[in-house]
Amino acid sequence: MISPQQVEAMIKAGLPDAQVQVQDLTGGGDHYQVTVVSSQFAGKGLVKQHQLVYGALQQAMSSEAIHALALKTYTPEDFGGS
Repeated sequence: MISPQQVEAMIKAGLPDAQVQVQDLTGGGDHYQVTVVSSQFAGKGLVKQHQLVYGALQQAMSSEAIHALALKTYTPEDFGGS
């Protein structure tokens, strides 16, 4: 089991400028919906954006601390310019 705060911290460690929203979908601490906004996604396709996030979460994913991850990624420009 991993907390939403731990998920957020792991993503921010890999993508320091990221704005991260984490939602525990089941209350069990292993199924998450994550929205990540980062300027590092600029010019990258969706697959590459997701790979960057998965890379940041590699340890939690490989140990199955995170069993399922619904992921949405945006550049700041795509996310309303914030």
